[in-house]
Amino acid sequence: MDAAEAGKARVASLIQDVEKSYDDEFQQLVHTLPKEEGWVSGSLYLYQGFWWSSLALKPMISFQTHFQAFDSDVIVVTFPKCGTTWLKALTFSTLYRDRFARDEHPLLASTPHQLVRHLEYDVYINNPCPDLENICVYKPRLLATHVPHASLPTSIKDSKCKIVYICRNPMDMFISLWLFSNKLRDENQESLSLDKVFDKFCRGIHILGPFFDHVLEYWNASQENPDKILFLKYEDLKEDMNSQLKHLAMFLGVPFTVDEERQGVVEEIANICSFEKLKELEVNNKGLHTSGVPHKDFFRKGKVGDWSNYLTPSMVERLEKLIQDKLDNSGLTFKFSSKISQDENVGFA
Repeated sequence: MDAAEAGKARVASLIQDVEKSYDDEFQQLVHTLPKEEGWVSGSLYLYQGFWWSSLALKPMISFQTHFQAFDSDVIVVTFPKCGTTWLKALTFSTLYRDRFARDEHPLLASTPHQLVRHLEYDVYINNPCPDLENICVYKPRLLATHVPHASLPTSIKDSKCKIVYICRNPMDMFISLWLFSNKLRDENQESLSLDKVFDKFCRGIHILGPFFDHVLEYWNASQENPDKILFLKYEDLKEDMNSQLKHLAMFLGVPFTVDEERQGVVEEIANICSFEKLKELEVNNKGLHTSGVPHKDFFRKGKVGDWSNYLTPSMVERLEKLIQDKLDNSGLTFKFSSKISQDENVGFA
């Protein structure tokens, strides 16, 4: 059995194990929730306004209930397929850059997901009260989640901890999510058709959907409290990673010094954390994530504008209208092409 088949088997097994672990109280909760067919396997449940997979719902509630934030914590938050792996690598390398020699970077031996543990898909998946002190080797603690802003543990929202959020234009994100989901479907399942999942995506029925609600919650919160939440865009990182890294370091309270900039530290981090470098590293091409996903499946193309190879004109028209309806008067815009121009910004101020 190759890594891909092993990953599919692991995902299916985990979903079955998690669903079997539901106690009577949790079963009662699940039975009250709106339910839809999942994109991979298992079901999606609407909880607190967002669709959760059967794999992640119980661990998420454990995280929401039990997690105690420290003021020094840094939480990486993403919507799925918006640059999670990349942002973990960038934040880890920036925050802890003085902890290791340049030629002994931990990314050479461990995946970004092993270095920055994911709360609901990893830390809490088998343990409702994990020992976070042993999980987080470096201090301050650096952890990751997909949880919507409204559903974050109270301790995160009430503390002084920092949140780094990244979003991606919805067209590229949707295509990435569709292709990723097909990779994880069991061999006995038919591939998801683009038409079927596109309609579901537009109606917000997908993992952590609706997408626009998730993004706008963090966008609005970052506008209200920019010292607590840094809102990044995938396309901006692709366009100018160095300036975005400096912005990130300043937000985290560890700005690059004049000497560091002179010595090329910013460029070194940008290089080792580049999509191309991460994708070619041996550690990212073998083994499985705790959730059962092969590490190599977290890397596809990483391009801006790849949606144009998949979406039909009618799909683009429908998405453009949806974007206009959802983002009107928000001040949030997206870039949809690697050739950035004013005409390619979609969003409404």
